[in-house]
Amino acid sequence: MGILGWIILGGLAGWVASIIMRTDASQGLLGNIVVGVVGGFIGGWIFNLLGGIGITGFNIWSFVVAVVGAIVFIWLWGMVTGGRRNEA
Repeated sequence: MGILGWIILGGLAGWVASIIMRTDASQGLLGNIVVGVVGGFIGGWIFNLLGGIGITGFNIWSFVVAVVGAIVFIWLWGMVTGGRRNEA
């Protein structure tokens, strides 16, 4: 999967994860992309540790893996920052 695929898959996964974790209003487009791409790496690592398959290309399974990883990333980020959110 090329860089454009990572950006698209990451953006979608980050957006869905931010809706699930209720951080969508504070992230923005770039934040969703970064969270989704990092989540893809984290999700792939977690699924590989559990004996499963990580990111396999631009498909539904990879999307699920990236969303799970993005949720873990948002949760970890909240733990590190104390759950603070930038609210206007």
